Amino acid sequence: MARYTGADCKRCRREKTKLFLKGSKCESPKCPIEIRPYPPGEHGRGRTKDSEYLLQKREKQKCARIYGILEKQFRGYYDEANRRTGKTGDELLKILESRLDNVVYRAGFAPSRDAARQAVRHGHIVVNGGKVDIPSYRVSENDIVEIAPKARELTPFVIARETAGQRTVPAWLEVIPSQLRVLVHSLPARQVIDTQVQEQLIVELYSK
Repeated sequence: MARYTGADCKRCRREKTKLFLKGSKCESPKCPIEIRPYPPGEHGRGRTKDSEYLLQKREKQKCARIYGILEKQFRGYYDEANRRTGKTGDELLKILESRLDNVVYRAGFAPSRDAARQAVRHGHIVVNGGKVDIPSYRVSENDIVEIAPKARELTPFVIARETAGQRTVPAWLEVIPSQLRVLVHSLPARQVIDTQVQEQLIVELYSK
């Protein structure tokens, strides 16, 4: 599957905000956006006012980059959200939040969504007793997601168990650190999703 292989920190600088793609580095003074809070490139400091279209495009790019998704898949998620009965923007974020790699990240089992995606691909994640190695797998209400027994003593998961509680876990999930298990009580409503994105701009972009 195609994926972005460039510098993560450039993506944050391009969007002029932290996308939290590098785990603990994003919280430290070494975060590049703290040092150079302007877009990368020769003309990064002197950019003019963005047009309405560019603002919409940037918002879509920001959302896709936060969740680590490329354009074709993101457009597919939007089309699915648009077919649902609820507000398209809300449904889009609900779809993105229900991805397995995002749930692993939200539970605190990985320092970033990239690391969570790698954990899933390597077969370290079990859903309802069965191994799932597809990061885009969607969890459902009452699912049980946990670290596979054979992987629980791997260094990343030992650290996750020891640092449990340091990251706020959303209310729709319940984490049991001692078992490296997370219970999906429900799928999230928009008001409990803390992703800093203006989803209406994305809807306006794709509605043209």
